[in-house]
Amino acid sequence: MSFSLPYKYITAEQLADLIKSKPTSELKEFAVVDVRDSDFVGGNIVSAINCPSDTFHANVDELVKKLESVPKVIFHCALSQARGPKAARIYAETRSHALPSSSSQEVFVLRDGFSGFQSKFRHDPELIEKFNKYYHD
Repeated sequence: MSFSLPYKYITAEQLADLIKSKPTSELKEFAVVDVRDSDFVGGNIVSAINCPSDTFHANVDELVKKLESVPKVIFHCALSQARGPKAARIYAETRSHALPSSSSQEVFVLRDGFSGFQSKFRHDPELIEKFNKYYHD
């Protein structure tokens, strides 16, 4: 019996390239969903949507509608070991029930989460905003 996850992993470098590729059209090519709770303070990936894990179930239907036409959705938490992958799975399952015939969407989890991303890119204002090293060192 094989079990496949409803998401793939994306590395910090791949996400950085995606963010910096700045699409010229108004259509969003991707969305970053940050499911950290109180640990959201102290910085985030530019343009990330904060959808805290403690209220994720209550808000997932709204998120599916909001991101319906976005080709790539990338989830993460601090380390992307529990909250990020769980949110990605719930989102993918909810989306497949709510929009069974809609266009395909790729769901990703950011490998090593925000901690890994900020450790590589914290000094790049195109990638990280509101950074405060007090929360991360």
